[in-house]
Amino acid sequence: MTTLQPIELEQPPLAPQPNPTAIFETLNRYQETMALKGAIDLGLFTAIAEGASTVDAVARGCDASERGIRILCDFLTIRGFLRKAKDRYELTMESATFLNRHSPAYLGDIVHFVVSPQKLENFSDIAAVVRKGRPLRSGCDRDDSTRWVDFARSMRPAAELGSRVVAPHLALPGTPQRVLDIAAGSGLYGIAIASLNPAAEIVAVDSEAVLEVAKENATRAGVQNRYRALPGDVFDVDLGGGYDLVLLSNIIHMFAPETVHKLLSKLRAVVKPGGRVASVEFVPNEDRVSPPIPASFSLVMLANTEGGDAYTMRQLDAMFRKTGFGESHGRQLTPSPFTLVLTEA
Repeated sequence: MTTLQPIELEQPPLAPQPNPTAIFETLNRYQETMALKGAIDLGLFTAIAEGASTVDAVARGCDASERGIRILCDFLTIRGFLRKAKDRYELTMESATFLNRHSPAYLGDIVHFVVSPQKLENFSDIAAVVRKGRPLRSGCDRDDSTRWVDFARSMRPAAELGSRVVAPHLALPGTPQRVLDIAAGSGLYGIAIASLNPAAEIVAVDSEAVLEVAKENATRAGVQNRYRALPGDVFDVDLGGGYDLVLLSNIIHMFAPETVHKLLSKLRAVVKPGGRVASVEFVPNEDRVSPPIPASFSLVMLANTEGGDAYTMRQLDAMFRKTGFGESHGRQLTPSPFTLVLTEA
């Protein structure tokens, strides 16, 4: 007797269903920003690094309520900044390295600039920013000396990490190098080159108040005798000449193309033939939507500068060539999101 087999009807594939999860996550992401800022302000990661692991111990270390610490630690665990086993918390590798004040790679101080009241205000109404095509507050690019002193101090840990990666590409140990550091800020990029090359001399350009920070760092590194401060606005001050290397660390993205052309034209006149310009930049791909961090930086520039942008490699190369430089080449500074752009005079 033949057994009849059931007939299986092929089912059409289910059509993709719209999912609002990303919308909710994005609208609530400010909570992650402020929770991490709060944890840094409390010294929570440092308290755990010092041995506090339970809610009551962390609360004592942070001088905070147990209820608040429990909820904040759980939130940070959900977001990947802590690990939790039963009732105890511990640091992840990243939080131990970058968020513990005792770590030499501590980055927590950047919160004072990245999440400053002015930064938050500049992002408070992006619709208005987009309508105008510029920040809600005008004149925020170069004129606020106090703001840039705060920047130089709070961003020092990030500059220290970046300079350690960049300097080996630029320093020529034993070879005399005359280096011009434009908008030097903390000065750490030039200082790192001077530390690797005892024959390097650094001329740092920035406001007088910011250069006091750079000189402190040069003294701390023991290179103060080869470090000269040149106060003034780079567009107005006499830069001298005969430089083997010019440093542009996170500068180009601050300006509109016509201002970049003005800057590069001035620099072309002070670099020796065969000298180089080294730019550290967020460089998106030509599609301008990847990689995520460099590509997203254009919105930061829209909200904070009158004409700045994250420029592609093709755009950077064109701007340098237009002002008399040679071809530009990019090197990804892994694991950071930055690119080192090297251009010959």
